[in-house]
Amino acid sequence: MTGTTEAAPRSGPGRSHPGGTDPVLEVTDLKKHFRVSHGIGGGGGVVYAVDGVSLTIGKGEVLGLVGESGSGKSTVGRCIMRLIDPTAGQVRLNGTEITSLPRRRMRPLRRDMHMVFQDPYSSLNPRMTAGQIVAEPLRLHGIARGSEAEDRVGDLFEKVGLGSQMRFRYPHELSGGQRQRIGLARALVVQPSLVIADEPVSALDVSVQASIINLMMDLQQDMGFSCLFITHALSSVEFIADRVAVMYLGKIVELAPREELFASPKHPYTQALLSAVLAPDPRAQRERRRVLLPGDIPSPLAPPSGCNFHTRCPVVEERNKVEEPTLRRVGAADHWVSCHLVDDDGRAPDILNAHREQRVDD
Repeated sequence: MTGTTEAAPRSGPGRSHPGGTDPVLEVTDLKKHFRVSHGIGGGGGVVYAVDGVSLTIGKGEVLGLVGESGSGKSTVGRCIMRLIDPTAGQVRLNGTEITSLPRRRMRPLRRDMHMVFQDPYSSLNPRMTAGQIVAEPLRLHGIARGSEAEDRVGDLFEKVGLGSQMRFRYPHELSGGQRQRIGLARALVVQPSLVIADEPVSALDVSVQASIINLMMDLQQDMGFSCLFITHALSSVEFIADRVAVMYLGKIVELAPREELFASPKHPYTQALLSAVLAPDPRAQRERRRVLLPGDIPSPLAPPSGCNFHTRCPVVEERNKVEEPTLRRVGAADHWVSCHLVDDDGRAPDILNAHREQRVDD
């Protein structure tokens, strides 16, 4: 995603926050399995969309969740929001366990968490004006009405870079970037403690992606909310995230502070993803070696045995095919990885050289 390369790296409070103290969100062994049918008389199967995800997000922290399409990252966000109910696991929001709460008891808690959806074209009500869309959460939660609500909405329109006249326009009269700004305003109008942004710029033109990323960074620092930023593009989280979690086939395979992950990726999958990120310097890009992983991500209907990455790993060993690795802390930093080939001191295989040797042998 080239547009986000113009964004400025974050600074200020929260950059060094490990997310381990006073967490706003705690997710423990979250699973979501979907039962599917193979047709009349054909039996069925189970899609292991999310299969044991654990993470925390501290107060004022941004956690980036990245992975290929089909890795399960959006399903994680929807389970946290209780848009779909998880199969197993726990989600705690500000200390309250929410996965077992009935719907009526969830409603007051929804003020504390809001979602920014991927598609700004389908996530807004076409029969409501932009001002009515942003004001609706205030009405639903009984926070403000009338002139007070109008004042809050007007202030937020200014914060997201839209003039007050935009309040009277309908979604079809707005551009994609303007619609996503409305989506941000709607999520933030009740001042939630947690925002889940699910691919918030992937449906936008490259020319406006950087402006939305920068806007989210400014709003997060100004308002202090915690954020789960879901994306397939590592180039986005390089600027906005405090920590980064990498997902593959329903599991987190690596989690580390942003600087640590980009400087010293451990898992072979993370190394392959980073090798594909474009460098801003054309000369550096020409000299960069890229790892092209064989095949596609396996079907979550039939995940591989052992390490679920072993079917595509350039440095696979027999142990990886039969024994599933656990997510464990390695090295001196707050760096977690799920790979048998990374030792406790954080020494990891160099898949760039291994991949090159493998191609020469082929």
